[in-house]
Amino acid sequence: MAFDPGSTGFMLVATSLVMLMTPGLAFFYGGLVGRKNVLTIMMQSFVSLGWTTVLWVTFGFSMCFGNDIGGIIGGGTYLFMNNIGMNTPSLANPNIPMWVFVAYQMMFAVITPALITGAFADRVRFKAYMIFLTAWLIFVYFPLVHMVWGGGIFAQWGVKDFAGGIVVHASAGFAALASVFYVGKRRYIHKGPHSIPLVALGTALLWFGWYGFNAGSEFNVDQITTIAFLNTDTAASFAAVTWLILAVIFEKKPKVLGMLTGAVAGLATITPAAGYVSVQAAMVIGIVASVACYFAVWFKNKKGWDDTLDVWGVHGVGGFTGILLLGLFASTAINPNGDNGLLYGNPHFFLVEFGAVALASIYAFAFTYGMLWLIDKITPVRVSPEEEKEGLDEKEFGETAYEI
Repeated sequence: MAFDPGSTGFMLVATSLVMLMTPGLAFFYGGLVGRKNVLTIMMQSFVSLGWTTVLWVTFGFSMCFGNDIGGIIGGGTYLFMNNIGMNTPSLANPNIPMWVFVAYQMMFAVITPALITGAFADRVRFKAYMIFLTAWLIFVYFPLVHMVWGGGIFAQWGVKDFAGGIVVHASAGFAALASVFYVGKRRYIHKGPHSIPLVALGTALLWFGWYGFNAGSEFNVDQITTIAFLNTDTAASFAAVTWLILAVIFEKKPKVLGMLTGAVAGLATITPAAGYVSVQAAMVIGIVASVACYFAVWFKNKKGWDDTLDVWGVHGVGGFTGILLLGLFASTAINPNGDNGLLYGNPHFFLVEFGAVALASIYAFAFTYGMLWLIDKITPVRVSPEEEKEGLDEKEFGETAYEI
């Protein structure tokens, strides 16, 4: 079978961009923590590149895209990459090989659980994290992928999620909140981000990779690809500037870290809507994203929740908000394969989107809390006070990022 070289080549580039986001996240989180925990938080991202790949090619891809079982999970169609040959067409676009689809979706699986690690930075054992990573992929991420993108129950309801507002950001964000409640506050809080330049580098890599994350989710090179690309940058930019303005109003100074956080909030929020809405809607989505996430972080701080790196406030609230805004602004004039939102006379689509993101968020929260409780019965989730004080890099890995 002859595949389209243009679309295939583009998807290979998009896959590479999404892969780059996980090291980008490692730098982003690494700069935000204290000097004694840099390697630990970065390792939690990098190890997902390896371990998630092992799970994905053995059974994860099949759980996501195999034969439907009850609308919840995929069956054994593609276990150990069986039933996929050199000429097997992709499930999303028959003009590209299945192998490209496998690789692209794998990169999403790699980064999603890594997002959660920012919530429990500085205080969770690596052994417990590895069990967490495995179980969360199997029982949360893989089923959600099947339900939304693999022909499962949400897809049957008519739910749309262009690049992962439900599957990636809302699920990871509300899992992060459950982690915060279960693990508890840090005993020793560092003075602040040890390297804002490192955070800036991570933001740049994430922003760059996000073009592959969103534009690549069209699985083709066409008009939708181009508007998804532009919407991604537009929302991120409007959100970054809005966060700067909010910082000046409420904190009396523009904040570098605030602008970087705002950009990521805009990126997370536009993700589910990128290929379904107009550029004008993307401008509004960027502004709303920044306002919603800014005040979510404020609320979290007021309540004293130790979501160390604001995973819930940025990704959870951003992903949830993005799905609601998709339900509001979606238009078949932009994407005939999408749907019309509330503003275009279709309240049913808005309600379906709200119902799906609410159910996914509640499930991710509840399962994560219960799973951490169970892991604690097997091996302690949290490090000892002495280990936390000395830093996890030295205690967990016997290495340090800097000479101290």
